[in-house]
Amino acid sequence: MMRQSTIAIIGAPMDLGAGRRGVDMGPSAIRVANIHSRVAALGYKVEDLGNVAVEQAESLPTGAKRARYLKEIAETCLRLAEKVERAAGQGKVPLILGGDHSLAAGSISGMANHFQKRGEKVGVLWIDAHTDMNTPQTSPSGNVHGMPLACLIGKGPKELTHLFGWAPKIDPRNVALIGIRDVDLLEATHVKESGVRAFTMRDIDEKGLPRVMEEAIAIASAGTAGIHLSFDMDSVDPDEAPGVGTPVRGGMTYREAHLAMEILSDAAKLVSLEVVEVNPVLDVANRTADLAVELMMSALGKRIL
Repeated sequence: MMRQSTIAIIGAPMDLGAGRRGVDMGPSAIRVANIHSRVAALGYKVEDLGNVAVEQAESLPTGAKRARYLKEIAETCLRLAEKVERAAGQGKVPLILGGDHSLAAGSISGMANHFQKRGEKVGVLWIDAHTDMNTPQTSPSGNVHGMPLACLIGKGPKELTHLFGWAPKIDPRNVALIGIRDVDLLEATHVKESGVRAFTMRDIDEKGLPRVMEEAIAIASAGTAGIHLSFDMDSVDPDEAPGVGTPVRGGMTYREAHLAMEILSDAAKLVSLEVVEVNPVLDVANRTADLAVELMMSALGKRIL
């Protein structure tokens, strides 16, 4: 990525896809942690494009139990996709602040649409404790934040798979999941049959993080115009990132998370990124939002020396 790139910050304060409330305040918490000035200090021009509009859960019917708030989530995702696509079309690097992970169906659709018009495609690094590959048929909760990756590879409700009228948005062979440690029983079959590559915490333990990142970057960049990073803060161990909706013990350490971002930055293939599932209601003194900013800075080129 060019040092003089413009970073376009876009907030997506959505919590309609999550079971626990509070992630709608994530973008504010990340801004309070000074993401604008800290990223600007790396030498980037930074523009904050504000937040996409999101309906308030209290004023809505939940809709189908197997995909709660699906209509409103799809509408928000389309608004986000259009905003992301516009920024990318202007040569900016979209940096999306979440919000729950269902927003990735929008952000990545926006990048995919941008590249498709140029006869290109985008690869994805999905760093998460979960695979987010449920469908309404397999989801035990009906929470859409467990479904966005399935939607992006063309499996799931048409409202999300066919944003901009086409699917799939990404080739599963260009998707690498990293840090996986909590997969629903029926969802595991989806993952195994999908063609995406999942690196579990066991893979990180056995191979070491550098080798996992190297393989993952090769997968996401094979024949693509660049990589979109989707970083769920629950990929980091809850001791370091307590403010997330679905914490799972045994995640990446503070240094592993930074190393993953530093290796990704070295590869110079990042075209867009997002950080999701920061929940200030469950956080301690904004620690998780602060870590989110630190990690985004490492992905954007911050060095120790």
